[in-house]
This record gives sequence, structure tokens and C-alpha cells, in this order.
Amino acid sequence: MEAEFEHKIAPWKIEEVNKLKKLLKEGNVIALADMMEVPARQLQEIRDKIRGKMILRMSRNTLIKRAIEEVAEETGNPEFAKLAEHIAKGAAIIVTDMNPFKLYKTLEESKTPAPIKGGAVAPCDIVVEKGSTGMPPGPFLGELKSAGLPAVIEKGKIAIREDTTLVKEGEVVPHKVAVVLSALGIKPTKVGLDLLAAYEDGVIYTPDVLKIDEDEFVQKIQKAFKSAFNLSVNAAIPTTETIETILQKAFREAKAVSIESAFLTDKTTDDILGKAYSQMLAVASEVGDEALDDELKEKLSSTVSSAEEVKEEAPEEKEEEKKEEAPAAAGLGLLF
Repeated sequence: MEAEFEHKIAPWKIEEVNKLKKLLKEGNVIALADMMEVPARQLQEIRDKIRGKMILRMSRNTLIKRAIEEVAEETGNPEFAKLAEHIAKGAAIIVTDMNPFKLYKTLEESKTPAPIKGGAVAPCDIVVEKGSTGMPPGPFLGELKSAGLPAVIEKGKIAIREDTTLVKEGEVVPHKVAVVLSALGIKPTKVGLDLLAAYEDGVIYTPDVLKIDEDEFVQKIQKAFKSAFNLSVNAAIPTTETIETILQKAFREAKAVSIESAFLTDKTTDDILGKAYSQMLAVASEVGDEALDDELKEKLSSTVSSAEEVKEEAPEEKEEEKKEEAPAAAGLGLLF
């Protein structure tokens, strides 16, 4: 196959494919990016931002496809050949040690704001805010009105009377609107490298997989951890994170069973005797005095007296608490 390729293709193309193949074998992560819409100035800025993080190599789509297929064949890796299916528009090869998710984020952050072109689809609602444009009266006033903006003359300058949504997300931007937006310095789009696909360890990642909300992702991980933790504890499946909680839960449950069944241990004797004593007094309070001896009568009498004292002292304690809280609250207020 290679001999036939060399026979039909110009030598410089063969050399280019060999260079691409060498590059494809060097990185842990191989990605394809579209750079068709990137102007030369922005491309240079992007190169400066990614320098040292990845290698960017532009070439013809046909040659990139050929190089990928040959590397897949030489390495016996048919999954890598599937990367060629994602070549589109003005493709370029990216070689890096970044994982695909970090690579996608880096490329997105390297994009710069740019004016939108006529005929393009609005990536979001394009809003022109009210206020002065800083431009003197002239033909531009008519262009603004023609584009659908409520333009007026204020203090010798053209101004927009109110916030106006010129184009809604998903709509096609008319050419005359694009001209006006550019003149106003409004840049609703971002220019940069669009990741087409990334290959790592036999897996191809596409942008819809790589585009994640990091905060939402962290919250999902936290929720999953809590669910797994609860399952581990309730099912008594010990792990490094849950063994302490499992033992504490088992101890509380065993202690509760011991107390409920009056099974004496060195940890539950006091609780069992206290419970039995309380139950004895409760039963004694339900029978007549003639059935009680003097000792029981005295205990019941002291228990009732203690309860009444608590009821009488409670309101005073609350008042004292309020008095104590007042200065504290006042002092806290001084801090703000």
C-alpha cells in the first residue's frame, strides 16, 4: 500500500505524511482541532498561549487522514484509525500530555472575542445596550435604525434609546446587522481552535463529552460519595472511610438492645438500673399509699418535690438567660 502511495503521490506529500506519523506516535493524547475560521493574528495569540503545553501541526486533511490510518495499521490499533472520521473543515493535529478534558478547557480558554459575520448563527442573544455610541450624527444613524435599533441624537452624539435584542440565540445574523455590531465594537463570538476529537488509551472523546460544568460535576461526585458512604454504613460493608462510623453505629445499637433486654454489661449496668428505678417509681405512683412502705413513700415524695422545684425555677432561669443574652447580643452588634 505504501509503495503504491509513493508511486502516485508527489514526494513532498510523502515526506509530510511521514512527519505527521512521527508526530502522532510521540504524544499520550492525540487530538484534532478545526482552525478554519481563525484569523492569522488570533492564531498567533493562541500559539503563544499554548506554547509549552502542546504541539500544533497544520496540514491538509487528506494527508492527516492518511497519516492516522497508516499509524493505526503499523501499531495494530484499529481504534486509533477511527480518529480520522472526525477530520472536518480546516483540521490540525494536536499532540499533548494533557488529558482530553484539560485540553478541551485550555483550548476554550485560549479563544478571544471577535465580531460576528453576516450569515452566521448567533451563539447567544445579541443585545445592544442603551447609551451613547460616541459617534457624531451622520449616515450611521440611518444604518442603526435600519438594523432595528432605536437610535436618536443626544447631546450631539448618536445614542441608543433602550436596550435592544437584535438577534436571538440560534437565529441567522443579517449582513447589515453584522456591520452595525462590528461598528459598535460588539463581539458576540469567540475565535479559536475548536476541538473535533481527542484520542487517549484506546478511547475517542468528542466535544459533547468533554464539555462539562465543573461545579455541577463536583456536586455530583459529592452526592455520589454521600450515597456510597450511607450504603456502606447501613449495609455494614467496611471501608477505610466508613469503618469508624460502622463501629459507632454497631455499638449504639448493641447498647440499646442490652438496655432494652436488661442484659447487664459493664457499659450498660448503670443505664439498666436507672431505667428499672424509674419504672419502679412509676408503678409505685399508680398504687395507693397503703400499699407502699415508708421508704417508697419518701422516695416518691422527694421525686415530686424535685419536679415542682424544676417547674418553679424554669421561668426564672429563662429570664436570667435573657438578661445574659442581651449584653452578648449588644456586644455582637458592635462588630457590624
